[in-house]
Amino acid sequence: MPVTLIKKAAWVVAFDGRKHTYRQGVDVAFEDDRIIHVGPGFAGKAAETIDGKGLMVMPGLVNVHSHPASEPMTKGWNDELGSPKLYQSSLYEFMPLFRADSGGAPDTDAFQASATVAYSELLLSGVTTLVDMSVPWEGWLDTFAGSGLRAVFAPMYRSARWFTKNAHVVEYEWSKDEGFSAMEAAMKVIDAAHAHASGRLTGMISPSQIDTCTGGLIQASFAEAKKRKLPFQIHAAQSVVEFHEMTRRHGMTPVEWLGSLGVLSDRSLIGHGIFLDHHTSAHWPRRDDIQDLVDSGTTVAHCPTVFQRRGITLQTFGEYVRRGVNMAIGTDTYPHNMIEEMRHVAIMSRVVGEDCYDVRSTDVFNAATLGGAKALGRKDIGRVAVGAKADIVLVDVTHPAMRPVRDPVRSMIYAAAERAIRTVFVDGRKVVEAGKVLTMDHAGAAERLEAAQRRAEAGVKKLDWAKRDHTKISPLIFPVAKES
Repeated sequence: MPVTLIKKAAWVVAFDGRKHTYRQGVDVAFEDDRIIHVGPGFAGKAAETIDGKGLMVMPGLVNVHSHPASEPMTKGWNDELGSPKLYQSSLYEFMPLFRADSGGAPDTDAFQASATVAYSELLLSGVTTLVDMSVPWEGWLDTFAGSGLRAVFAPMYRSARWFTKNAHVVEYEWSKDEGFSAMEAAMKVIDAAHAHASGRLTGMISPSQIDTCTGGLIQASFAEAKKRKLPFQIHAAQSVVEFHEMTRRHGMTPVEWLGSLGVLSDRSLIGHGIFLDHHTSAHWPRRDDIQDLVDSGTTVAHCPTVFQRRGITLQTFGEYVRRGVNMAIGTDTYPHNMIEEMRHVAIMSRVVGEDCYDVRSTDVFNAATLGGAKALGRKDIGRVAVGAKADIVLVDVTHPAMRPVRDPVRSMIYAAAERAIRTVFVDGRKVVEAGKVLTMDHAGAAERLEAAQRRAEAGVKKLDWAKRDHTKISPLIFPVAKES
């Protein structure tokens, strides 16, 4: 197969078998979907040679938690919404209102446009592997496969839906079969992903939320994950409401209850994992939930931005790392910008810890690469090394926002973000060039998403417990002047 050579790169974030390390002025070559050389003086023939002067070569980022089919739809609506009597969470009162099926029937074009926008944003921010946690929708597999991303399908299902009638009590409507029929349908999606000709599609077993799933469904899901040798992820410890719901039902913290079900393991991811027994908002006797995660090898999928908007955060990312929890990062909300998430991880951890040294940029970058790869059970992604997948990001270190280039990863995280990303390869295929997505119509999808949001607005009043119009729930930040 043709070889692509990045010759004498200014900087390479290379993996030495144990850790990332900077290398300067070396070559990186890949053939087909594999890296075949990292070091000085590549002696082989190359079909394409890229001048590495002014470039940093880094591994593609691994995003372990996202909801592309829904989250972009809520931009401009959900930025500053939280329920004061539900501990500032937006999950129960507002999240069910702004959706592509608010009119009563699935709006397939809205799902497709939303997902396309998210996939595009993720590629532009250097993500090459993505876990997409969505309720299955028509066209999902083709759209995700067409994006060029290394795709992990995590079709969600549950035993109950949550709702509120008054904005201070959360109730649950339970299905008669505990969600097992929905689980069966999800497995068919995963089967189709694994059968896809691209070889880039895999699956994850994902019962939706700890409080919307029975213990039986969770255990059956974990058993299926073990049988299929797939990772397992569930939303847990994501709100104070959920924490107290679980302690009310079981007398145990969410992490403790998952442990009692036997589903904490090195194949397990907890989506968010914020409200553990040590969190100051939990007000629960200390028992050391963190140690349960460490002992079992469970990963925490940390998604800072969506919670920080509501004054909620992990306590602290640095503490979890020091204790030995495998940490990974996701983009639970818009913008689907992995580098901004990394920045928010670092800064908020220091704010909450009241310590500049609470977390290091090394820890954050590791979580976005090696930590995510470990969570997915893979040793061939999240690193630039011979034999690894050719999931590679080229960063322009001559971009004004990157300069001065004393430490390029720091400059990217804290200053330039996605603006300095020039080229992205997934499986050796170029999917981004000169800051443009090559696999999808990003601008066209954004225009369709705009129209879809207008359609969704019409359904908000019908779904809201208080029958409020969307402009009452989330008014524009400035009044619109009436022009004469």
